[in-house]
Amino acid sequence: MIHYRKILELHAEGISLRGITASTGHSRQKVTEVISLAEKKGLVCPLEEVMTSQWIEEFLFPEKTLESSGRQPLKFDYIHKELAKPNVTLSLLHHEYEVECRTNHKIPYSYRSFVRHYSKYADKYKATLRIRRKPGEIMEVDWAGSTAFIIDRDTGEKVKAYVYVATLPCSQFAYAEATLSMDLHSWITAHNHAYEYFGGVTQIVVPDNLKTGVTKHTSRELVLNPTYKEMADHYGTIVMPARVRTPKDKASVEGAVGVISTWIIAALRNSHCFSLDELNKEVRVKLDEFNQRPFTRKEGCRLSAFEEEEKFALSPLPLTPYKMSEWKTAKVRPDYHISVESMFYSAPYEYINQQVEIKLSDDFVEILFNHMRVASHKRLYGRFGQLSTVRDHMPDNHKLFVDQTSEAAIEWAGAIGPSTLNVIRYILDTYQTEKQALQSIFSLKKSEHRYTKYEIERACKNVFSITKRPTVKSIQTILKNNKKDDAEQEIKRDTETGKDNHAFTRGASYYGGVDK
Repeated sequence: MIHYRKILELHAEGISLRGITASTGHSRQKVTEVISLAEKKGLVCPLEEVMTSQWIEEFLFPEKTLESSGRQPLKFDYIHKELAKPNVTLSLLHHEYEVECRTNHKIPYSYRSFVRHYSKYADKYKATLRIRRKPGEIMEVDWAGSTAFIIDRDTGEKVKAYVYVATLPCSQFAYAEATLSMDLHSWITAHNHAYEYFGGVTQIVVPDNLKTGVTKHTSRELVLNPTYKEMADHYGTIVMPARVRTPKDKASVEGAVGVISTWIIAALRNSHCFSLDELNKEVRVKLDEFNQRPFTRKEGCRLSAFEEEEKFALSPLPLTPYKMSEWKTAKVRPDYHISVESMFYSAPYEYINQQVEIKLSDDFVEILFNHMRVASHKRLYGRFGQLSTVRDHMPDNHKLFVDQTSEAAIEWAGAIGPSTLNVIRYILDTYQTEKQALQSIFSLKKSEHRYTKYEIERACKNVFSITKRPTVKSIQTILKNNKKDDAEQEIKRDTETGKDNHAFTRGASYYGGVDK
């Protein structure tokens, strides 16, 4: 029997390796192995009376107690590590163990003994037991039944504060936060803060069937609140509510709620906080104390269990936290706008009189039709009645009217010609208001549909030969007269040169006569 206790006690007294080897009769290599393994597992002097050499051997080399049975020894560290991986179960690991035993011509442990030995090992040496929960798999969430309070500075009245609790069942690591409401906004915000506190995301979220998160939950159908579902999609997790009237589905959080009600809410019963921020600072202090309290039946605490056994299995956080969104429905008005909280946002005019979905966030308003986004706007704040209109949402005739500005009018006239530019500048300078001038110019611009740029430029040149105060009406009259004169001249010219122009007319000579 190796004198494990004596080796550790001599090492604690500062005896050299050579001295320990000479005193115990063990090799230097064995002494070094025992000392390094004891330091790695945190076994330090002074040792308790129960820590005999046999106890220390079982603690440092648990596999040795199984080797004496003649069966294939179990690799506990390997089993514990593999159980952390997705979809890996003890049944699968036992099957692989049996295959290995047959290959090595060894006797395997039965499945029952396999599970018993692993459970004994995990209870004694590890912070978590992975038979029941996998690390990073589930986050259970709920509201605590007990409430905290803050004090109104003006009235001295106590205002209720509701405590949100999130727990990781594998390590029992917990998060808590106080809010003034149990509405959807507080629920989503608390989830964001919980993920930030944990530094990662679990595969599954298990809430209760509260109305803020679950719209409908029956044996056949599960309907989540759209905002809650969108938050889960943002973090890449799945929401699986506990079954109705089945508290065992989230036993960890139910237990954590009771403990947190004692160690946080009750512990703050004599504290006087005048704002929610003050209260949450106190909650965070008590929460850290709670997570760092030592376990009563094994080494470590919730924090050490989380850092050593579960943190590595969490999925990484997205680059930005989820921003709260609210969903509404509205009908697109005849002016191709929707009304949201007395503000107006445009949608493509093709959706007039259609029912659309609206996604509201703090910064943006998104309009969706049949689950497809058709418009997006920056959210408006301030006085009621403001409009956010996108030019591409307008019909063509509306675009022409909206495009009317003095700069656009001068740019258009410059493209027509110098006479037109002089006319436009004269109109802008002489009209009492710019709006009247732009309306007049707009009617002239519409002439482009009937007349060429050359004809408009010629009319503007002609109007200055008639008057020094040109108007759009006079230009339109000149355009009509010029068009009429051009048509008459064309007819006259065709009449005068009609014979020469008919190349296929046969003369008298063709028929045997004499041409005149």
